[in-house]
Amino acid sequence: MSEGSMPLRGGAGDGPPSGLLRQMEELMAALNADLSALDADLRATGSGPGRGGTAVEESGGR
Repeated sequence: MSEGSMPLRGGAGDGPPSGLLRQMEELMAALNADLSALDADLRATGSGPGRGGTAVEESGGR
């Protein structure tokens, strides 16, 4: 790769690394929000770890 495509450490703070860091932080925040919502859904249905049941089993089957 050329020097232009590989930013060096210790360079200007306004270069691509800060943009990539911001984008990764936004993605991590979105992932954290999704996981929190999933955790809340699992807790609401009572099918979390250690509960021994799933929503399918609770439906009564036949």
